[in-house]
Amino acid sequence: KRVASFFKRVSTKDVVVFTQDLSTLLEAGVPVDRALSILIDVTENDRFKDVVRDVLKTIQGGSYLSNALAKYPRVFSSFYVSMVRAGEAGGVLDDVLKRLGAFLESSQDFKDYIKSAMVYPIFLVFVGGISIIILLTFVLPKFSVIFSDMRQAIPLSTRVLLGFSAALKTYWPVILGGLGVIYFLMRRYIKTPAGSLKLDHYKLHFPVAGELVKKIEVARFARTLGTLSQSGVPILQALNLVKDIIGNQVIAGKLGNVYGRVKEGEKLSRPLGEIDMFPSLAIQMITVGEETGRLGEMLLRVAENYEKVARDTVRRLVSFLEPAMILCMGVVVGFIVISMMMAIFSMNEMPF
Repeated sequence: KRVASFFKRVSTKDVVVFTQDLSTLLEAGVPVDRALSILIDVTENDRFKDVVRDVLKTIQGGSYLSNALAKYPRVFSSFYVSMVRAGEAGGVLDDVLKRLGAFLESSQDFKDYIKSAMVYPIFLVFVGGISIIILLTFVLPKFSVIFSDMRQAIPLSTRVLLGFSAALKTYWPVILGGLGVIYFLMRRYIKTPAGSLKLDHYKLHFPVAGELVKKIEVARFARTLGTLSQSGVPILQALNLVKDIIGNQVIAGKLGNVYGRVKEGEKLSRPLGEIDMFPSLAIQMITVGEETGRLGEMLLRVAENYEKVARDTVRRLVSFLEPAMILCMGVVVGFIVISMMMAIFSMNEMPF
């Protein structure tokens, strides 16, 4: 059981449940150490239970909760630790944990929606690809025996198809190995700073999907900064944290310039307005938030708006991808069937 718990991963859902339960216990007046003891008993994930147990031990040794959580950066991000530290400094830890739990839950729901929306298109590609490979490697070779003595008489499309089928059946280890090498080299290049930056650049300029990436990053930026702002984290510290959790490095680099200009005394809305990823409506809402002292509230509204827009975009994209994939698979399979039928018909025209 201990060995199995070592390989078990601490999921975002575990952290969300922990955060919400800890907030509820603290709001009820339960001390932090007692609340953590209760959560150790109710936590189902053994790996996460060990983490919480060590956090409790660190607190009982006289440390702050934020410092204890910072020992596990893979479980509790720097954003999470900074939120907790701000709550401890302001004496509103229960309120900050409640906002943090809502933020994590909303972010996870948004990620789960996108993943679930892509399950069916990926399934179509997988099943269609397997079907085509079976046709090329098992079905067509049966016909090649029949057509072996009449290769000059069969149509060109059939000859090309049979040649491709024979090459795939004969050299499939070489083809599979080549694809594996290409995948390995691409993965290795993407992990380098230059490769990762170039990939993020292509993501932003890819048709349709590029706009979706921008909307997702805008929603993530606004929700994170809004949550930090409402929790009392200073704007410069909040911008520094947001810059580190943005998934796209191109956008993160632009936010680094925003951080520098805000540090020099400019308002947040001005440098953000010069970044092409932020629409004018979002900039106007942020400007109103700065003027009225409700920046955190306005940022959360921007996040809700663009999360909704991103969901609608994903829904439209998936509704387009499904028939497009079915059509492409149908065209490929239809080409194979028609090529075979044309060859069979040509046999009837041969003189005996």
